Amino acid sequence: MKIAILTNEYPPHVYGGAGVHVEYLSRELSKLGNGEHFIEVVCFGEQMMTSNRLSVQGVDATLQMSAHDPRHLKLFDSLYKNLFVAEAVRDIDIVHCHTWYTHFAGCLIKQMLNVPLVLTTHSLEPHRPWKEEQLGAAYKASTWIERTAYQNADGVIAVSRSMQKDVESLYGVPSEKTCVIHNGIDLSQYKPTPDPSLLKAYGINADKPFVLFVGRITRQKGITHFVDAIKYLRPGAQVVLCAGLPDTEDLGREIAQKVDLARTQSADEIVWIPQFLPKEHVINLYTHAALFVCPSIYEPFGIINLEAMACGTPVVASATGGIPEVVMDGDAGLLVPFEPKSDSDFEPRRPDKFTRDLASAVNSMLSNPSRLKAMGIAARRRVEEHFSWESIAFKTLQFYKILLRGSS
Repeated sequence: MKIAILTNEYPPHVYGGAGVHVEYLSRELSKLGNGEHFIEVVCFGEQMMTSNRLSVQGVDATLQMSAHDPRHLKLFDSLYKNLFVAEAVRDIDIVHCHTWYTHFAGCLIKQMLNVPLVLTTHSLEPHRPWKEEQLGAAYKASTWIERTAYQNADGVIAVSRSMQKDVESLYGVPSEKTCVIHNGIDLSQYKPTPDPSLLKAYGINADKPFVLFVGRITRQKGITHFVDAIKYLRPGAQVVLCAGLPDTEDLGREIAQKVDLARTQSADEIVWIPQFLPKEHVINLYTHAALFVCPSIYEPFGIINLEAMACGTPVVASATGGIPEVVMDGDAGLLVPFEPKSDSDFEPRRPDKFTRDLASAVNSMLSNPSRLKAMGIAARRRVEEHFSWESIAFKTLQFYKILLRGSS
């Protein structure tokens, strides 16, 4: 079959889990069936390549206009690109969209080419109210676009059971249209890869254990709460924040102020790496970290945890969304209880308790080196057994076949 995959993100322009997912899924799909399937990725950007049974075409059209609220331009620019995406796709059997950024194009292609529309649920707009800081009133429009796409989709892939429940309850998608296919990890790429010289280049003391955070500066990733927790950490470790790309300038300034305050309240050294790092550098940081921390307040799956676990690093993570399906409490790491304010506000109901619980879990792990080592081994074993991209691509292809049989 010929499969069109629509995405905002694709290498080298990847900033979140959806982009990682599309990169590896498209690659593995192109390998299935002895090359009898052709994968056409259409993305936002200037990418252009064809390799074996995989082609990538970037849409680099930029909207030239102004808006009374500059925050609305991101929505308008995405919709403008969607028109070019829809025009670029022809002669396909199925169209598969990732995130609301390409949902409008997916809906157009479904109608114009009369092919099944598949959506992968990486996140849902109603559960990310902080995006209103970025989009202004356009956040209501992005939510409407997303809802419309789900109401028109022929099939929905959820990256976790938690997301499956959310898409059924929020958008009324019938359960018979949904299935759960987890995210995966490239085990040949994400593996223990030490390089002490790189630590020195980033100002990290290789002789002292460090706790690592990797993620965008966004409220979703809970970085504000982790920085608040630093003052409760036991002395003798380092904290490495690999965090950049703030959602807004105001949030960037807020985090900078919190880090400055944390440095006055803690005896532990805080190393902040604000730039986007090459993948191989992040793998090295995972490898050397004593512990990885994922304090997300909203996390449909948590592919970042798989990356750390594949490098043999145990995890302390909030017990929210799909994370408990990835990190088994007491096996590959520890889960921190998390209670949101409400179904629509995912900030913790008791912020100070959450930060103290984060610190307590980190302290518990750091105080027991033999437990850390055993959990690191268990973490690698778990991803090897359950999260290979080959199996995820195979399950996705089977879902396509079911939908195509139903539409014939």
